[in-house]
Formats: sequence, structure tokens, C-alpha cells
Amino acid sequence: MAGVVAPAAHAEEVPVTPTAQDTAQLSKIADSYLQKRADAVTVTGAAQRRGLSAPQNVTGELAGVIEEDFAALADQGRVLKEVNGGYTRAEVDVTVDSTAVTGDTATVEVTEDTRLYYPDVQPDEPEYEEYSLPHTLTYTRAADGGWLLADDKAKVDPTGPAPTTQITEPIDAPAPDSEDEGPKDPASQTPPPADGVTATPRAANYSKMAAYADRHWKNTNSDYRVYPNDCTNFISQAMRAGGWGMTSGSAMTRKDNRKWFYGSFTWTTSYTWAGAENWYWFAIKHSKRTKALTNVWHLAMADVLQADWKRDGILDHTMIVTKRSKSEVFLTYHTPSTHNKKLSTILAQYPRAIWYAHRT
Repeated sequence: MAGVVAPAAHAEEVPVTPTAQDTAQLSKIADSYLQKRADAVTVTGAAQRRGLSAPQNVTGELAGVIEEDFAALADQGRVLKEVNGGYTRAEVDVTVDSTAVTGDTATVEVTEDTRLYYPDVQPDEPEYEEYSLPHTLTYTRAADGGWLLADDKAKVDPTGPAPTTQITEPIDAPAPDSEDEGPKDPASQTPPPADGVTATPRAANYSKMAAYADRHWKNTNSDYRVYPNDCTNFISQAMRAGGWGMTSGSAMTRKDNRKWFYGSFTWTTSYTWAGAENWYWFAIKHSKRTKALTNVWHLAMADVLQADWKRDGILDHTMIVTKRSKSEVFLTYHTPSTHNKKLSTILAQYPRAIWYAHRT
């Protein structure tokens, strides 16, 4: 109709190259936030816990969430202090992997590398637990032109255990495509005696298993693919490095728990290679390469610990022992990438889990 002008279409916002000033500010906010978050688990006094506040440069909505998170982490730190001394301090390194700016929104992919230091470290114990965790951080532009952190999504597979400073409870893992092969042999969590547990002497190949885990807990081996839930894939690699031989197999037999093999594709790799439930049955029943331990505190170097988080009869997670002392066991795993975490910490964080311990 004459004289009527159609409204202009809404212009779509186009990503722009972030300025050096933007990049520096976004990185500084990430550093401050993730360091303060890790510090929270080292805070144990009531007065100190009350002083935990959100860092500057976050939105008002996120500030409330952060302060609740910090308080929960401080409570967790208090519990761990009673269990095993907890942590004395945290060191956090943040690597910016990518930065994208669209209009008044910035999305920054970072990797958090954190060390949580142990108190009263003995000569045969590691100084710290460490983990590496990717985050997607979202920022919004403030009225003054600066940036405010608006959201943090840590890339943690929900079926695996969270790192110490991630308090989200694990959820049910999808059931594996495997036949019911009978009852399992859970291990007791009874604390070790006062004089400690003596580690069983191990042969050289077990040292290779642990050394593999120490080397690749964070820097994955390019000879293998990485799964979304990578814990059992990682343990299979360590077992192979220590001398476990693969069985014959094909796409037709990959669901067979009597087979254990890795192929160039997922469909030429056995379920037992990367599935916690399937690995259990191959290792302990069909191949008899492992033996069930009656107590988690009997774990020795390169032994394997598995977890059923929800007590539903399905194993969800697999870990390997990389250090052990007279009174403590230290475990390493993928999803998320975690190195030398105390068994006593894991038991305290997941009190409802059922544990299955393997002598490899």
C-alpha cells in the first residue's frame, strides 16, 4: 500500500574480534574467580567462612549463587580437615583457550589447573592433589563498558566424580549394553588400623601402569581417542601399558564381556575397554586378571577402584592407584582429569557409593 514503509529487519549481531583491553579484563576476572573458588575449600574457621564473598565483576544474580557455593565448599573443607587434615592452600593457573565477543556478551573457554596442597606430608606421599578442568565462562557488558561474569559451566561429565571444588552430585549413568552376570563383590570401607596398611610389593609392570597414569592423567595419549566419560578408557590404557594383552575381537564381538580390545573406531572397540561395568566382568570373571579385594584400604600401587554412585548395581567410574603410603591411598582418574586424590577424601565426599576394589 502506498505510503507505508515496512519496518527494517532486526540486524543480527555479528561476532567481533575482542580488543586487547577486553581480553585482559576477561582473563583477570576468570583468574580472580577461580582462585577464590579453590581457596574456599581451604577455609575451615567459622569466622573465615562468614567472610567468603563473591569476587568483584560478577552479576548480582551470579553473586548469590557463588556465595552459596563458596559456603558449601568451606563446609566441605571443614569436614575434610576432620577426616584427613584437608587442604592448606590452593594454587590455580587459568589458561584462556578462546574468546568470542558478540554484542554485549563474551564467551571465554578456559582451562583451570589447580593444586590443592596437603598438610603434614610424609616422605612417601605427594604434596598435593591436582586436577585440570575446562570451563565455559559467559560475561555481560556492564553499563560502564566493562565486563561482568554471568555464568560458569564446568565441563564435567555428570557420571564421574567431581573434583574437590565441584560439589554437584553425580547422576545416574546410562546402563551398559551387557547381560547380568551375577552378583559383584563389594569392598569394605573400614578405616585402616592405627599402624597403617602395608603395601604389597609389586612387579615392574605395575610400576609401568602407575607411571602411565602419572604421565597421561592430564595430557592424553594421542594414540587413543577420548570418550565423553573417559575414566575406564584411561584405565584400560594403563593396564595395557603394564602388560595386559588384548584379546582377539571384531565389531561382531565388541559387546562380549569375554573380549577386551581397542580399535581405530568405536565400533571396532570392545565395550569392556571403555565401559566401567563391562570392564569389571572382563577383568575379574572372564580373564581373572584381577582379584576382588575385601577392603578398599588394601589397595596397592596400580590396583583399580570402581564405584557404583547410586547403589543401583551399575558401575559408573574407574580409578587407579598412583601412590600409597602406610596410612593413605592416592587415586588418579579421568573425567575430570584428577591426580593423586586421597582415598579418604573420596570416601568422605561420596558416602553412599558402593566400592569395588581390584588387585591387578
